[in-house]
Amino acid sequence: MSMAVVATKTGVPVSVRAIDVEVPAPGPGQVTIDVRAAGVNPADVVVCLGAIANATLFPAHPLGYEVAGVISAIGPGTEIASGGGAVGDPVLAFRVVGGYAERVNVRAGDVFRKPAELSFPEAANLLLCGTSAAKMLRVTGVTAGDTVLLHAASGGAGLSILQQARMLGARVIGTCGPDNAGLVRRFGGEPVEYGAGLEERVRDLAPHGVQAALDCAGTDEALDVSFALVRDRRRIMTCAAYPRAFDEDMEFTIGTWPAAAERAVRADLIDLAAAGKLVVPIVGTHPLSDAGNVLDFLSRRHPGGGKHALIP
Repeated sequence: MSMAVVATKTGVPVSVRAIDVEVPAPGPGQVTIDVRAAGVNPADVVVCLGAIANATLFPAHPLGYEVAGVISAIGPGTEIASGGGAVGDPVLAFRVVGGYAERVNVRAGDVFRKPAELSFPEAANLLLCGTSAAKMLRVTGVTAGDTVLLHAASGGAGLSILQQARMLGARVIGTCGPDNAGLVRRFGGEPVEYGAGLEERVRDLAPHGVQAALDCAGTDEALDVSFALVRDRRRIMTCAAYPRAFDEDMEFTIGTWPAAAERAVRADLIDLAAAGKLVVPIVGTHPLSDAGNVLDFLSRRHPGGGKHALIP
């Protein structure tokens, strides 16, 4: 048996429970991973709060979309996405179901060899934010010379956007609290404090205009300021402002995009991280059994500064 953490109903931390699950031998096209770290993401909070998950998924909805660990079994005739694969290999996997676990079966096409340069917590937090960031930059057409307004620049997705936008040659003005201004600068952004007067402060920093706005905060302020500053709503995108985003004429993502495009960008992100060009700041590691409290922390505070990982 293996311990897994699930959501039993809406709400954190009361919804989050550890249960025992049976992990069967992997079939063709599957890999079993002994989890060394599970990435923690706002999407997990969203599931627990019931904002996206259908109520019929309860009372045992698995949590966790990305993990890093060691292959403990591999299905017959199966190769992982990066090629090969054998018991004992360190790997990372995204997009998985039920990553908050000691052991999990995943689709081999979502498993990649873990670079030695990345710790397990870093590897476990690379791909959800990284692929979301890549999609937001691509969909809004960000390119060299653009000035981009990024809301929640010091969060996990924001820090990945900062780094990927810098590689594209774009200028990014990133909203954050005063305590995280140095972090935003470290990763190539120009910090601006959110709150009353944000629109005027951004106009002062970008007198020639803002070409695109990317929202990872999900606040009314973030969307209102974006709409005021960016004329073309096709160049405004959010990964956090639901349900309002569904009612607005704007781009919205919950992290998914065409499979072929996502597979390609995942491999690129891993290569960039291995080369030290894409950093995943880890600000906390926590026991898997403490998942409910970690998700509660993320739901109640602005989780800037980096990512958290759960350790079985």
